Amino acid sequence: MSEENLSAQSPAAPALVVFSHGKESGPWGSKIKALAAVAEAAGAQVLSINYREGEGGQVFDQDAPEEPDRRVAQLLATPLPPHSQLILVGSSMGGYVSTVASAELKPDGLFLLASAFYLPGYAEQTLAPHARQTLLVHGWGDAVVPAAHSVAFACQHRVALHLLDGDHRLNDALPAIEPLFAQFLAQAMQTRADAPSAA
Repeated sequence: MSEENLSAQSPAAPALVVFSHGKESGPWGSKIKALAAVAEAAGAQVLSINYREGEGGQVFDQDAPEEPDRRVAQLLATPLPPHSQLILVGSSMGGYVSTVASAELKPDGLFLLASAFYLPGYAEQTLAPHARQTLLVHGWGDAVVPAAHSVAFACQHRVALHLLDGDHRLNDALPAIEPLFAQFLAQAMQTRADAPSAA
């Protein structure tokens, strides 16, 4: 973790939920709006990173081969406000980004939606969650990233996986995802209080 983000940890501050959107969406798409409301209702602060544009209005090529890992670098370079717990939430490419970044950020929670795992051209193919708690959500009808990819990841790392009736966007599954996220947040926000010295 960078010194800047490490120093942002503050037991007196609220939890921080950082959203990473997918390749085709933006920082305030329907899923992020819905889950941000859940996070705020739980007393957390939220930050949704815009991976489509840089400082000064620079527009990034979303189809560039290096785009997934450029986004990882952007997440790691983003200054985080003071927080007591850190929860990373990623959708599609954002799930890949959050998972890779978790190796450095060591979040309390990692909540992943239709994550772009094991896709050709992505630099990291040996993925692992580095979080106290991880939960995956994937749609049975996903035609972009097969649900089998999340099944393989969950089996390898023995993390929770919810397979829902939905496509890659999972918008129709939001009524089921919102309570899952609320429960996940409650558990992730409690974890550090229960084990403050955990690695």
